[in-house]
Amino acid sequence: MDFKALIKEQREELEEIDKRERFISREQEKDAVKYLEHPNVLAILGVRRCGKSIFSYMLSKEHDFGYINFDDERLSGTKTEDLNRILEAFYELYGDVEYIVLDEIQNVPGWELFANRLRRTRKVIITGSNSHLLAGELATHLTGRYIDIRLFPFSFREFLSFKGFKGTEVLTTKEKAELNKLLDEYLKLGGLPEVYKFGKGMLPRIYENIITKDIVLRYRIRKREELNNLAMYLVSNFSNEISYSKLSRILDIRHVSTVSNWISYLEQAFLIIKLERFDFKLKQQFVAPKKIYCIDNGIMNSVGFGYSENTGRIIENTVAVELLRRGSVLPTQEIYYWKDHQQNEVDFIVKKGPKVKQLIQVTYTNERHEINEREIKSLLKASKELRCKNLLIITWDYSGKEKISGKEVSYVPLWSWLLRNESG
Repeated sequence: MDFKALIKEQREELEEIDKRERFISREQEKDAVKYLEHPNVLAILGVRRCGKSIFSYMLSKEHDFGYINFDDERLSGTKTEDLNRILEAFYELYGDVEYIVLDEIQNVPGWELFANRLRRTRKVIITGSNSHLLAGELATHLTGRYIDIRLFPFSFREFLSFKGFKGTEVLTTKEKAELNKLLDEYLKLGGLPEVYKFGKGMLPRIYENIITKDIVLRYRIRKREELNNLAMYLVSNFSNEISYSKLSRILDIRHVSTVSNWISYLEQAFLIIKLERFDFKLKQQFVAPKKIYCIDNGIMNSVGFGYSENTGRIIENTVAVELLRRGSVLPTQEIYYWKDHQQNEVDFIVKKGPKVKQLIQVTYTNERHEINEREIKSLLKASKELRCKNLLIITWDYSGKEKISGKEVSYVPLWSWLLRNESG
């Protein structure tokens, strides 16, 4: 293998893309730059095709750097002993590089020892499409001597930047109409950058690559059809409660433990988000049904039942992903849903440390009278039980505040809430 030629070709491809396209600054850039002030390992993790390669290139391009993407069929079968040859190729091509970018490095066995050696004198950026990169391989050898950043598909704020929308929270009638049109597009197509470059036909292909490369091949799944059925069921039934035993019966998967393992793999590949039902008793939390959301609306709409029949649930999915995105920069923030024995339910519980900080309902409504009183009743019931006064209802386009039973409830339109870059 001529590593020098391949490395040069991959670098030139990135530079060509940089010349002809406008890269969007990602919201994690400021933190990432800070983490790279000294020799270190920065791990950028996220779902396949969410922009990790471009993000790592943007962090490095103003410095002397070497870049290699292992998600290249020509590098299939790369062995541990090849990594030093790749390092030598960097030095021969670019001199004494300061940054080393190892893109999708989890494909190479023994990579973690290589990264551990480099981090003592270099700023090392690694990317991966599987959270096991940290939970297993990297954590074992670096024992905390790394920083990780979770990269998501475009947030609505990043999407608007990509589209060149310059509006603010104070909008003219024309800007509001344009914003609503863009929000509708975002809800339908999601936030994976390549979709806006090559079209929505990319979505089924990305989904298939996640299933095949990040799950079937990585975990050597033999029962691929059953796994496909499970993934499709979860993506199509987003925002609904699920239990492993029920899924086992519905999909005719013999062992409940298999269902549990496969859902864990789908989570580790960042395809789905699993929310626990909140309970102060951890045992009850573990045995209660879970809720599943999909990391990207575009994937969900392309392989599930589509946008028009599920607008309310798609809005709920959008809020779930945004809450997870905001929580990813706050290690003490956790997201749950809540439900009691009378079937009162609250869509999202935001917990910071030991305290519940916010209760959120999501509803596809334009006017106050359209909001189901049961949703308000559930919010008030949870407020009393969980001792939380921060009550929010995210609507489609209704805003306001009101006192109900001595408690203040805020109503915020989805577009306005998504434009906020804040936690909780």
